[in-house]
Amino acid sequence: MSLTESPLDPATAVYDHTVPAGDGWILEIKAGQTFRIIDLEGNQAADTIFFDAADPSDRYSAQDTVRAQNGIYLTTGTELKSLSGKTLLTITADTCGRHDTFGGACAAESNQVRYALDKHHMHNCRDTFLLKLSEFGMETGKLLGKRELGHNINFFMNVPVTPEGGLTFEDGVSAPGKYVEMRAERDVIALISNCPQLNNPCNAYNPTPIRVLLWNP
Repeated sequence: MSLTESPLDPATAVYDHTVPAGDGWILEIKAGQTFRIIDLEGNQAADTIFFDAADPSDRYSAQDTVRAQNGIYLTTGTELKSLSGKTLLTITADTCGRHDTFGGACAAESNQVRYALDKHHMHNCRDTFLLKLSEFGMETGKLLGKRELGHNINFFMNVPVTPEGGLTFEDGVSAPGKYVEMRAERDVIALISNCPQLNNPCNAYNPTPIRVLLWNP
């Protein structure tokens, strides 16, 4: 793990918003701005996708990010790569220590397969992503939908990789007030589903709020 504090003061942020448990959030972040996600109560998964604002089809790529850093967990120093190999953002501070990019986002279908047939109706990250993209499109004219969804990051989520190459969903390694901070290397669209999952122990079966802040260069 790589624990790194930030020198930035929340009181000087130009944007400060709390995302309720199970809700979504989307915003365009300008090149040079610093973006922080705070795990307010601990062990809450913030499912996040980034898009190149100039070409949203060029979105975050887990494979390119992992290959570029030769490591499977994201932390301070990680460059978040796009499908074309561009660096979208760089993680500049991290008090949690590691973040998952393999576990994916929960969906109606995965809830049904992983947990039980009667979980199909439950609120999930994929539906939140689509809802926020639709709202963003109506506000900005940038029409984004299912075709643009791809790999996501699960900030604060603990998904160990087994020696056999499998994934396990375990109790979180975060705690109240832990945060991850990134510098945008180009204009990006940040999309978050503050995970509503009630069926695995990553958030102690209890979704909680997160806080997002922005600083200008």
